[in-house]
Amino acid sequence: MTENPNRSGPRRNDRGRQRSRGGGNQPRQYSKAAPSQRARRADPARLAAFRTVTAVSRDDAYANLVLPEQIRRAKLDKRDAGFATELTYGTLRAAGTYDRIIGQCIDRKIADLDAPVLDALRLGVHQLLAMRTDDHAAVNETVGLVRDQIGAGPGGFVNAVLRKVAEKPLEAWIEELTADADPTETLAIRHAHPAWVVRALRQSLKLHGRGDDLESLLEADNAAPEVHLVGLPGLGEEAGQAALSSAVEAGAVPSELIEGAAVYRGGDIGRLAGVRDGALRVQDIGSQWVAQALAEPAVQMGERWLDLCAGPGGKAALLAALAAQYEVTLLANEPAPHRAELVSKALAAVDESAWGVRTGDGRTIAETGHPFDRILIDAPCTGLGALRRRPESRWRRQPKHLAELTVLQSELLDAAADVLEPEGLLAYVTCSPHHAETVLQIEDVLKRRPELTLLDAAEPMREVALPAGRSLLTEGPQPEGTAGKTVQLWPHIHGTDAMFFALLQKQPE
Repeated sequence: MTENPNRSGPRRNDRGRQRSRGGGNQPRQYSKAAPSQRARRADPARLAAFRTVTAVSRDDAYANLVLPEQIRRAKLDKRDAGFATELTYGTLRAAGTYDRIIGQCIDRKIADLDAPVLDALRLGVHQLLAMRTDDHAAVNETVGLVRDQIGAGPGGFVNAVLRKVAEKPLEAWIEELTADADPTETLAIRHAHPAWVVRALRQSLKLHGRGDDLESLLEADNAAPEVHLVGLPGLGEEAGQAALSSAVEAGAVPSELIEGAAVYRGGDIGRLAGVRDGALRVQDIGSQWVAQALAEPAVQMGERWLDLCAGPGGKAALLAALAAQYEVTLLANEPAPHRAELVSKALAAVDESAWGVRTGDGRTIAETGHPFDRILIDAPCTGLGALRRRPESRWRRQPKHLAELTVLQSELLDAAADVLEPEGLLAYVTCSPHHAETVLQIEDVLKRRPELTLLDAAEPMREVALPAGRSLLTEGPQPEGTAGKTVQLWPHIHGTDAMFFALLQKQPE
């Protein structure tokens, strides 16, 4: 090919690398890779992350359910699985802040970008600003991913945007974005939480006497989540305990809060003994703690227990195992048929004489014609207490959802009160610390239902706790009023989800 005489030098060097246009008085430079060497196919670990992130944004899927399947599908080794996990969760966690940064680097609105392109950009930005990935690799591999999964056209756009992003470190971008922001907005950008969530968490912390803990809580929400394990009690030949001991031998650390639980950081739990037969399973220690607390006060043989919102079955499985030990029965209620099937599978490891599953709206539980001695309402909620494990929830939930959920929560409380035996116990639990979903719900139901009395929820939780757990419940601020009789767990203090627990009792007629 004849070289254009108007060019001052060859377009490519002797290794095939293309020369950049340069700028001003800067000499022209050659690209780091020849076209033949640039990524045109997706790296398997990045592809697993991309498919997970797109499923979350397109289908409202949950990353903790999608990513393990993508890792298995790609047959990733431990190192690449770790990379895909960090990339996926980090991208979802900081998506809102990354969108602001991307918005500074494009000439259109974020909403005008095709969703897959935006997802790819977020993945690239996370690699550039928050991982140990080399800038060139982050840009090149992301562009290769786009070419492979979306098309050649968007590849150039993604390349240009990521190069602009790479011009500054994360802290410089945050300083630029928060230059004129108010304190709440600054925290929202810096810690990647929507501003309305920051305000809600601040209010809840103040209510529980921890007004100075806001940044600590936001930081805890952004920490990589630990895997909490539970060994189901009372299975044949102490199978749950044996499985938990085996997990400890494999590197899990026994919980300092309660018995029967452990923290695991060793990777794929599917390789642990007891997981396949259901003796060992994943469950946040906070969830285990409140389930044990409901079952702690003296149990009478023949009691009937109810898990009113049982799907997907984690707390129900633990309650069923405890019910089998105490020779009582549990009814697990779940309105969605596919989730009711999950509940049945979750309870399958427990003697089937100890439990049953009902598929139906919890608000119609009176149709069973049976009263219950202990009822758990693990109420549908905003999930603001589980942002470590479900980072996408912070961007998915909106204030408008709160109004719908609080109405449902109050209706479930009333339905449960209708079928609660005199002197029976009703546990109201949410994986959210939001004031409207927690303390306010309890205050409202006490006004509507004078037959209900609020007990001290900390008492049974202390009874089932180990010394360290008892200390955490006893030490620290002791709020007054309704909040003082409930328990609010926190990620930055207890290492659990921000689980709320209130215990009500029905007075004799």
